[in-house]
Amino acid sequence: MSTPPSAREASLGHPLFQRTLSSLAFRDFRILWFGAFASTIGTWMQKVAQSWLILDMTGSSFLLGLDDFLGQLPILLFTVVGGVIADRHDRRRLLIGSQYVQMTTAFTLAALVWTGYVGIVHILALSFLTGLAQAFGGPAYQSLMPSLVPRAHLPNAIALNSIQFNLSRIVGSLLAGAAIAAFGTAICFGLNGLSFLIVIAALLSLSVKHIKPEHKPLLQEMRGGFSYVKREPALIALTVVAFLTTFLGLPLLTFLPVFAREIFQGEIGLYSRMMAFSGAGSVVGALIVAWLGRFRHMGRTLLIVQVVFGLIVAAFAMSRTLWLSELLLFCAGVSAMLVTALTTSLVQLIVPDHLRGRVVSIYMVAFRGGMPLGSLASGFASNFVSVPAVLAINGGLVSLVGIYFLLRSPVVRGHGFHGSHG
Repeated sequence: MSTPPSAREASLGHPLFQRTLSSLAFRDFRILWFGAFASTIGTWMQKVAQSWLILDMTGSSFLLGLDDFLGQLPILLFTVVGGVIADRHDRRRLLIGSQYVQMTTAFTLAALVWTGYVGIVHILALSFLTGLAQAFGGPAYQSLMPSLVPRAHLPNAIALNSIQFNLSRIVGSLLAGAAIAAFGTAICFGLNGLSFLIVIAALLSLSVKHIKPEHKPLLQEMRGGFSYVKREPALIALTVVAFLTTFLGLPLLTFLPVFAREIFQGEIGLYSRMMAFSGAGSVVGALIVAWLGRFRHMGRTLLIVQVVFGLIVAAFAMSRTLWLSELLLFCAGVSAMLVTALTTSLVQLIVPDHLRGRVVSIYMVAFRGGMPLGSLASGFASNFVSVPAVLAINGGLVSLVGIYFLLRSPVVRGHGFHGSHG
């Protein structure tokens, strides 16, 4: 499954690259990383095209938030069940099934747009179906990753996974802008459908073996996951931090089309460029986490950066200068990635492997569910005050959450995250 350490180190060249890209030395992780990168480029092309299509068809900030909410609602409803299933069944097979469903929804949306039969109800329904597939594929993916690299490389692997996700956001956003300007939105949905074939091929080529565990009743295994989380104050605190950060901070991305069109009077090219600035910042943030690896006081560091992230979101909401807004988007991407990657790393380091699927799925409900719930709430609030005002308030609240946990929660500040769980 992997080459000897000396050969791996030699293949990565400079010591800086050895440290930052260490997990790519492991064959299975490397194959999945490149497969996921290609597929996620297609996913971001679809996200950009879909958001612009909704704004074009309806002009509604609320429907932008509703689409994001419906795409993530199944994650809130079914991810914990998906986590138990990921612990009971072959995680690779679950992931492949998830990819087939998402591929089908992408091709369906492409056909509807191409033929002119698309309506807002079709878009919302397909978003829900895609989210349903992700609710079962997400825990399988998160649970599979620790079996692809040694435990010591896990924070690095999580950071590199964040890098591929956000590097693909840059590439996918810019490609979407060019493709929509030249051919229309349908091409983005079609290309996303094709991209799933790449990650399916990568999953089929993995050498990881499924070890069938003993099965207990489904509800009993779900209760086991919740019981473990309840006994770990660190997991509860990290889950709360993840939810509040994504609920308040990440709707920034949902409403970027509004800033591009209404604040800066731009079109799809400006929107895709703004997404690329955010993605570039996230890549830099993930590179920093990959280079740092596991270190003391990870919790304290993520809370300090969270305070900074909230201030940046508020500053972006108030900015009316394009170059400054793009710079702030880049900085928001850096800080948001530092917070989310560090939080996820700490959760993965705490959880034992036999409970990983169901415990990580509980965390994922909070982490993935925060943004759509926040987008829905912020979209509703935008009916009464402006989108920039909503985001400015959100940013201030993100900073207050970070300050609260810094002052009142020693377990998140860093106590208990080194040594005992090593």
